[in-house]
Formats: sequence, C-alpha cells, structure tokens
Amino acid sequence: MAQEFASLGIVEVDGQEIDLTKLDVRVTTGRKPVKTINRKGRVKGFAKGITEYALSLTVVVPLNAAEPDWDNVTDAKITVEEENGKRISYTGCFTTETGTSYTVDSEEVRDLQMVALDKVEE
Repeated sequence: MAQEFASLGIVEVDGQEIDLTKLDVRVTTGRKPVKTINRKGRVKGFAKGITEYALSLTVVVPLNAAEPDWDNVTDAKITVEEENGKRISYTGCFTTETGTSYTVDSEEVRDLQMVALDKVEE
C-alpha cells in the first residue's frame, strides 16, 4: 500500500490567494558554538541566537487579475495550508529581492526572496 504524504495546499498573501509553483523555507537558528579552553580541546556547548525565517517563493503572474506590488510588501502574512488541514503562517513578511523568470512552458513567474519575523503553527 502506498503512503500518502502532505502536500502544499494554498498560499495567501494578505488574504489574496496566490498560485505558487515553489516555496522554500530556511530557518536559521542563530545558535553559535561556545569554545572554551579545556583539556579535551572541544566545543563545550552553544549560545542561543536569534531565529531567522527566509522564504523563497516562485509565483505565477496572473493574466487577468491584479498581483501584489511585490517590491513594496512590508508586512505580509503568508499562510500555507496543507491538504491534511495543518496551517503554518509566517507573519511580518517583507520582500528583500524580486525577479522575473520565463520557463520553457512559456510561463512568466516571479521569484521572490522574503524574510518573516515569526512562524505560527495553527
């Protein structure tokens, strides 16, 4: 019997549903090793850091609908809903880079780099 896996459902940016082709989320914990002078010559532990959430999105460009002004997004909420009902929201999102790509299927897409201030699992 084949296993069933969770898949990406919808992505919302400030209440507007966006067709997404790719989403990468990178979490940087900010932890750093604490090096001490000891006989074993090893790291003794770690120090807590500031967690960062970096989002890389690829979205399609709508033909007959308005798309968000990606260059000026400063306080967005991005919600990912999986088919199993689990929702993960990234709040306080702002855009750091935008770009446009054209695929082999003659599709125009936007490549976005964003940073989120917080992650909330609902």
